[in-house]
Amino acid sequence: MSAVAANFGGTQVQRSLLIVDDEEAVCWSLRRAFERLGYRVQVAVSAEEAFRLIGKPAPDAIILDVRLPGMSGLEALARLRQLAPSAAVIVITAHGNLSTAVQAVEGGAFDYLAKPFDLTQAVEAVQRAIASREAAQQVHRSEASIDVGGEELIGRSAAMQTVFKRIALAAPSDACVLITGPSGTGKELVARALHRYSKRRNKPFLPVHVAAMNPNLVESELFGHTRGAFTGAAQARPGLLVLADGGTVFLDELADIPLPVQAKLLRVLERQEVLPVGGNESVKIDIRILSATHQDLQKSVQEGHFRHDLYFRLNVFGIHLPALRDRLDDLPLLAEHFLRRFECQSPPLSQATLDYLATRRWPGNIRELRNALEHAAILARGGPILPEHFPPEITLALPSSAELPLETRLAELVRDWVRQQVQAAGDQEPVDLYAALLQRIEGPLLAEVLEQVHGNRLVAARWLGLARGTVRKLIRKHLAPDEADSSDDEEN
Repeated sequence: MSAVAANFGGTQVQRSLLIVDDEEAVCWSLRRAFERLGYRVQVAVSAEEAFRLIGKPAPDAIILDVRLPGMSGLEALARLRQLAPSAAVIVITAHGNLSTAVQAVEGGAFDYLAKPFDLTQAVEAVQRAIASREAAQQVHRSEASIDVGGEELIGRSAAMQTVFKRIALAAPSDACVLITGPSGTGKELVARALHRYSKRRNKPFLPVHVAAMNPNLVESELFGHTRGAFTGAAQARPGLLVLADGGTVFLDELADIPLPVQAKLLRVLERQEVLPVGGNESVKIDIRILSATHQDLQKSVQEGHFRHDLYFRLNVFGIHLPALRDRLDDLPLLAEHFLRRFECQSPPLSQATLDYLATRRWPGNIRELRNALEHAAILARGGPILPEHFPPEITLALPSSAELPLETRLAELVRDWVRQQVQAAGDQEPVDLYAALLQRIEGPLLAEVLEQVHGNRLVAARWLGLARGTVRKLIRKHLAPDEADSSDDEEN
């Protein structure tokens, strides 16, 4: 897609721009710059004139000055957003301050430029605004799904709506995105969506599953090799990164990349060039790298298994996919989607079957749900799908709670406690969950810290990051009152 035209069904559509500013020199410069790029440009010297000029189709973007004769730009912003809801608005002013910037963004402006600004800044801002708005429109065409070419990301839950919004924000840029989440949640689908709604959509999308590669050949597979670089290298071969030139590379199971290869990958990100194994001449490339992992990459960095500089370079923008058990509201929608794909003739799932699905743990997440539904549809043979048609829950080859990191076990216990409170509340909303949880953990936390410091409340206060007076109150609240009133001999 060029800077000014989008391809919709093979038809090139010219971009349009409305400039609202009463400074003749500014309008002339902007108009000339954008008309040279092929934009159709209209100019209004007041907000009232801008209202009259906005027609159908509405402009793709609006450059709006804050200080105008009559109604100000900030006052006009809401009306312009109403008349042209799909237009991206760039606010400009020679009298910029924090208040103006905040009002502009809160009013729906995409960006804010302070005069004087370079024409290149204005052009880049308009192009970014249009690209971002188009990606958001495409991603949110359906509030419940994103089409990624044959497969879909499904969900109406708040957690998935957050995922959709972050995809819309990240898709137009070339920034590296780190996609995290448990296995089976659809991380590759997120990567495909980011590519599909990016400016690289017509270039290759290359998924690279690092864990499936021979560890000794990862470097050669990614960067290529020259003839004779190693035993068996009878001829030169381009690497996967070169084959994806112009497009997007998705590195799945990022944590499995060997340390020596991580150093070369960092060079690719910083210089956009690849050095083949055995070669002495780099190859220039133009790629965007997306990556994913279900492992704790920060822990890998701390343990020295993953380079911290590469981690920060790959994690410019993060998208986290929730586990299925954290988005159970999406179960009916997901089930309907998969059964439709299976061309299942069974009637819609009963509430009893949906309730049964909600009780399962789903350690395999969406992938496990899909397979379980297909299994049930086969057994149901066109009749109602019942709980007994589903395979037994997966319990083998999964780490026991004792084998999980302590932080993970603690998080699981908190999740279980919240679910228990929600179930106990029945049709009512649970109340004061935060205070109730705090009440339950404060006492054991305080008691164990005091045990570790042999009752020294001064040290305990330092460990807890609390004031000594607060510690006394907590002791009085959770432990024996006479203990709180005892002398502080050991504190001195």
